Amino acid sequence: MINVVTEATPNPATLKFIPGCPVMSEGTANFASPDMADQAPLARRLFGIDGVKGVFFGADFVSVAKSETADWRTLEPSVTAGIEAHFASGDPVVRPAEIADAGSGVVGDDDETGIVGQIKELLDTRIRPSVALDGGDIVYRGFERGVVYLSLQGACVGCPSSTATLKMGVENLLKFYVPDVLRVEAIE
Repeated sequence: MINVVTEATPNPATLKFIPGCPVMSEGTANFASPDMADQAPLARRLFGIDGVKGVFFGADFVSVAKSETADWRTLEPSVTAGIEAHFASGDPVVRPAEIADAGSGVVGDDDETGIVGQIKELLDTRIRPSVALDGGDIVYRGFERGVVYLSLQGACVGCPSSTATLKMGVENLLKFYVPDVLRVEAIE
């Protein structure tokens, strides 16, 4: 039996749901709208709940964003029940073709051995794990002329503190370890 635990995130419009079992075996998956969820049975199920605006899958959690008019007091039990029902059904969370998101929207040179490799390693080892604790993700999208392009996903989208996290946290860390980094920009 699945026992879903709910945690608040820094974004008041997003809650993190932890089912106590793996959600994604590798990578993450972000669904900003129902039409993006064709190959994701769990996301389709959650978008069927009135008030669900976005769905994000991490390794062991599901972040759900609500619409402005929805209230977590009524929405949270429905989302929890939907996640429990999905895992009890045995259906996959996503179909394998849906996971391949890595290449979309990449900017600039993608040299894995030099600066880009250093940036990606710092993102993967120092930044993404802490962002995942808050129900989100930061994905590398490119590096060009000293600018690192990243996209925010999950609870990070629309979070009041995401700009500060990006500039004061991520940008400062990358600039410290990789002197060629001049600034960090968020892209959709």
